[in-house]
Amino acid sequence: MTGPVSPPAPTPATAASPGTGPFPGVRFSVLDRSRVREGRPVGEALRDTVALAREAEALGYHRFWVAEHHGVPGVAGSAPTVLAAAVASATSRVRVGTGGVMLPNHQPLVVAEQFGVLESLFPGRIDMGLGRSVGFTDGVRKALGRGKEEADAFAERLAELLGYFDGPAPSGVRARPADAVRVPAFVLATGAGARTAAAAGLPLVIGGPRREKLAEAARTYREEFRPGPWAAAPYVVVSGEVALARDEDSARRLLLPEAWAMSHARTHGTFPPLEAAARIEAMELPVRQRGLLEKGLDGGVYGTEEQVVERLGGLIEATGAQEVLVTTSTYDRAGLLDSYRRLARLAGIVPAGGG
Repeated sequence: MTGPVSPPAPTPATAASPGTGPFPGVRFSVLDRSRVREGRPVGEALRDTVALAREAEALGYHRFWVAEHHGVPGVAGSAPTVLAAAVASATSRVRVGTGGVMLPNHQPLVVAEQFGVLESLFPGRIDMGLGRSVGFTDGVRKALGRGKEEADAFAERLAELLGYFDGPAPSGVRARPADAVRVPAFVLATGAGARTAAAAGLPLVIGGPRREKLAEAARTYREEFRPGPWAAAPYVVVSGEVALARDEDSARRLLLPEAWAMSHARTHGTFPPLEAAARIEAMELPVRQRGLLEKGLDGGVYGTEEQVVERLGGLIEATGAQEVLVTTSTYDRAGLLDSYRRLARLAGIVPAGGG
């Protein structure tokens, strides 16, 4: 009698091709927040994320990242490294990572161990995206045992985390198996966080509705970047919502559920599950919430292929981004997948036989 047969070791990912269309040399990636839809099971949002990762891989996207949120009714993704493991298990080529793990919420040793395990299981495919945000509410911060001031120690925690991949920390502790692997690290930040990324010699991920603020963060980062063992040159990833459809109005409706949820959070204090666009359009919203909703829509890139070329091209030019991380969430899953297909074809990243 023979024992159980071990599966073959995973092979490192083959790098996805950068864009060859109107955005030559720019890579395209996906961040999915596992958004819950009104009236649908919470677990379905996680399964949708894994299914979308398979589609993104087939379409030629370079990375597929998941996020960290705690105590948020509208988001199922509370454990990004666990979800990243599920995504990596369901795919074979696309890079998988976090956008991001919020380092102030965790001990650097534990984060290093988690990513060391992921990289050991899926060699050459794991990314470690790191943010400096703390829990969103007082209740969540209390449950995590963290205060708002924890974000101020981000640079120190980042240095400690990276140190575990090079050997023992100052305490002499080794983060196994992280000390035997190297996981590419990214900093998600603007402002002071961009300077932290530059000082640490790490790639930078920036996002937000204000193009001028993103351009300023990218410029500061490049000016202050210090090459090191993690990156020899600056690398900027710009993140944001991008939606393509047959016409501008249809693309705008794809972004409407997330814009409504954000406006609801800012006026009611809770971040809700996504509602269908038709239901939102029938709502009588207070003036302030309506204004926030419209402002949220203005921060996205949406439209037909021709309109997205102009709008996204302007954002890439302003920031000098080498990669675009698309963060679109919507109630309409079929419309979302169609948008990602359109963008992949537009950017020229679809491999032969994929989508």
